[in-house]
Amino acid sequence: MSTIAVIGTGYVGLTTGAYLAHLGHQVTCADIFEEKVARLRKGDVPILEAGLEELVTEGLAAGRLDFVVGAAGAVEDAEFVFLCVQTPQGEDGSADLTYIREAAAEIGERLRPEAIVINKSTVPVGSTRVVEQTLGRDDVFVVSNPEFLREGSAVYDCLHPDRIVIGSDDQAAAMRVAALFESLKAPLVITDPASAETIKYASNAFLATKVSYVNALANVCEAVGADVREVVLGMGYDKRIGFEFLKPGPGWGGSCFPKDTRAMVRIAEDAGYDFGLLRGVITVNDEQYERMTAKVERMLDVPVDGASIAVWGLTFKARTDDLRDSPSVEVVRRLQAKGASIKAYDPAISGPRPSLEGIEVLDDPYAVCEGADVLVVLTEWDEFRWLDFAKVAGLMRAARLVDTRNLLEPAAVRRRGFTYDGLGRA
Repeated sequence: MSTIAVIGTGYVGLTTGAYLAHLGHQVTCADIFEEKVARLRKGDVPILEAGLEELVTEGLAAGRLDFVVGAAGAVEDAEFVFLCVQTPQGEDGSADLTYIREAAAEIGERLRPEAIVINKSTVPVGSTRVVEQTLGRDDVFVVSNPEFLREGSAVYDCLHPDRIVIGSDDQAAAMRVAALFESLKAPLVITDPASAETIKYASNAFLATKVSYVNALANVCEAVGADVREVVLGMGYDKRIGFEFLKPGPGWGGSCFPKDTRAMVRIAEDAGYDFGLLRGVITVNDEQYERMTAKVERMLDVPVDGASIAVWGLTFKARTDDLRDSPSVEVVRRLQAKGASIKAYDPAISGPRPSLEGIEVLDDPYAVCEGADVLVVLTEWDEFRWLDFAKVAGLMRAARLVDTRNLLEPAAVRRRGFTYDGLGRA
């Protein structure tokens, strides 16, 4: 068992602390917000993530997980310190390392000799050096250990990782970090800090490329009369391609892909290389929002200015309550800008949210459909499949449906009186 401090209890920090406690380590998580720490000490988890609340409750009950206010008090006895703080991004893709520097400065004098500080936050290449300089200690080590969590399945990803990446110039420090995860039996990649930091950006940028590719492919399928589902089926059996991330949708979003693709372009730019391919990926994604907006407009039998539009799904994907860079919200905003009136339902969203200002959010999927000119499915919540579509059609002024996730079976929806339009389908 190792003693671990986790600085920051956001999405990455809380998940990291909870699963490391589950692995048998003694973990103290620190945050600057007293109210949040008090809630977490009671097992009140503010994040919607499958299995996370159970892990936190387990860790608290076993005495292996604790929460404190302030980073300095958490690190004094820690062998390992995970930095899991925010790294906000500018419009040009550059990252703001203010919070990383502040955390490192706060803990620098409190660290025990031979402690290892681990960059878990997604940070620009070279951030390991920044932390080393800010700590100002030659008797501690700084290691990169990027996270590869998918929102909605983060706990599973922690306990069943595809790989564990560790970047360090000190082999002994790298092996000490690797020992923390020994029970997971996952492939281990030990490399230099710059390569470890780049692996994170490169992975997400590549996955974003696959999504932009399949979205562009769906547009081609619509134009030539092919069915994107059959095309992807034929592609996916090729082991070099696979089925993952080959599902068309309204665009990619969330906390990782937008940030990491822009960062990858900026990293290349700073090094003197124009990453034109990845710029194209970002452009395709931006165009997808407008294509979805136009698809809804074409479905209407009234002008979009003044039309009543029902929306199912606001989060950037199912099984999370995260609205950051949500393509669903982006499409809604574009429809609003054209004068449409929006009523929306999402099973993970209740009450007002700053990012949803001006959108009427209801707690009933049927209620948003009353008098609507069109229904738009924007997030792939599985529960939408099993709603009573005959009832939905009866509530709407016009039974018209745009399915931006290809979530529903077109023939079944049409049998209930709907005019249906999906992505990449004739």
